[in-house]
Amino acid sequence: MKPVIIEDPVINSPYKELPRHFRLADEGITDDGACRFIDTNYNGESFFVRHAYFTGADRPYEKLSKALKAEINEDAWEQLYRTKSRPFKKTDTGRIAVKVINHYGDEVLRVYPV
Repeated sequence: MKPVIIEDPVINSPYKELPRHFRLADEGITDDGACRFIDTNYNGESFFVRHAYFTGADRPYEKLSKALKAEINEDAWEQLYRTKSRPFKKTDTGRIAVKVINHYGDEVLRVYPV
């Protein structure tokens, strides 16, 4: 029997894959999900959050401050609240992974060769 390979799994969602499209460029990755995490050196086994972005609607700054039980520095918030990632160097593994979580808590993880 031929093994089944799932190339673009949907994580923690009983529904189909989220209709998200990412644009990769030398300057970074563009997307507008509620929150987005990027592992810029994905090894295929473990996902490490190396970039985190919180771009959701409905007062994301206040919600994140409340969840962390702390005030967030305005300069730091500018790095977190954006739809385009910060630039990053080419990976050692040749792959990156992007995890997007929508406003309902559905997640999708996509792996891209770079």
